[in-house]
Amino acid sequence: MMARIIVVGGSFAGLTAAFELRRHLSGEHEVTVVSSNSRFVFIPSMPWIVLGSREEKDVTFDLEPVLKRKGIEFVHDALQQVDMKESVIYTTSSTMHYDYLLLATGPALDFDAVPGIGPHGGYSQSVCSLPHSKTARKAWEKFLENPGPVVIGAAQGASCFGAGYEFLLNIDTYLRKHGLRDKAPVTWVTSEPELGHFGLGGIGNSAELVKEMLKSRDIQVFPNHAIKQVTKDIVELDDGTRLPHQYSMIIPPFKGIDAIFQSPGLGNAKGFIPVTQEYRHPDYSNVFAAGVNVAMAPPEKTPIPTGVPKTGYMSEHMAKTAAANIVADLTHGQPTKLDPTKMKALCLLDAGDSGVYMVADPVFPPQTKYSLRAGSWVHGAKIAFEKYFMWKMKNGLTQLK
Repeated sequence: MMARIIVVGGSFAGLTAAFELRRHLSGEHEVTVVSSNSRFVFIPSMPWIVLGSREEKDVTFDLEPVLKRKGIEFVHDALQQVDMKESVIYTTSSTMHYDYLLLATGPALDFDAVPGIGPHGGYSQSVCSLPHSKTARKAWEKFLENPGPVVIGAAQGASCFGAGYEFLLNIDTYLRKHGLRDKAPVTWVTSEPELGHFGLGGIGNSAELVKEMLKSRDIQVFPNHAIKQVTKDIVELDDGTRLPHQYSMIIPPFKGIDAIFQSPGLGNAKGFIPVTQEYRHPDYSNVFAAGVNVAMAPPEKTPIPTGVPKTGYMSEHMAKTAAANIVADLTHGQPTKLDPTKMKALCLLDAGDSGVYMVADPVFPPQTKYSLRAGSWVHGAKIAFEKYFMWKMKNGLTQLK
């Protein structure tokens, strides 16, 4: 019997899931991708967008032609609500029935969590999306006309620490290359209890490695801090410390998108979707989720709240697991399970001219295997990975590593 499978989201998890479903299911089954964004965006390259070493065309591609070539329908529309009992989704302009639903929406950015952060009515920039990165680039170009103090941070409740560290190090490298570092002191503020914690509890000796890296670059650090507010000229911390800034970028906490909140019983209090180890909703067997919108508890309670990072690597593996279980349902196969606490994580943390290669297996301590290696080769590896990943996704080759 023909099944209609709807994947909501066209980024790392959504696109991976759609290609996997189409590869493993016969043509009688329909696979549809619904996304509010008509383009795939390689989010790890956003710091390079801000600093001008990448243009939009370098890190994006149109979803519809890529999906069409694989026999996947594309609907450019925004999810508004899910009716799990009737197996229906409501978008801005239509109502769509599904036999299986895989939600890979990504997060919403909770700029309201800290007064004054964010590019919309606030005083800090963001690298969490392409539109925000383009706005941050314009602000950066203006900043270069009269450089001054720079504050980069990850607010309380944030989970995407890697992006914050990358932007911090890329900013420092840029300023040094252009002879501006003496005019622009750089500060890092983070909710992590210690540097190199990453919301995971650390990876091997990451605390010592990151501490030494930032010290060698003369970057002032404020770990284990919340941000009270950001004004036009000051980033104020929870203990009253006032950091002057002429340019700032603050990673906000994430929450679920509005459509999750508007679908009672779908998400938790923060709008993230609970799943089993099959990445299946515990109450609705034909609803799956993968990526950043999956609910995942921190491995430990920290003095200042931190979230759990869900990297592109992790999102891909969640998506493959969810897709495999939809296929198993339709072909009477065996289910696949993936314990999120046992998941592996891989990260190339770029510094603009060098970087750190990190592998944690499993992602949460104590890791049975881990690797931390720093060097100029990491920058080249990040560039190569960007090009490889864009090629892989344009061609639907998600079976490749």
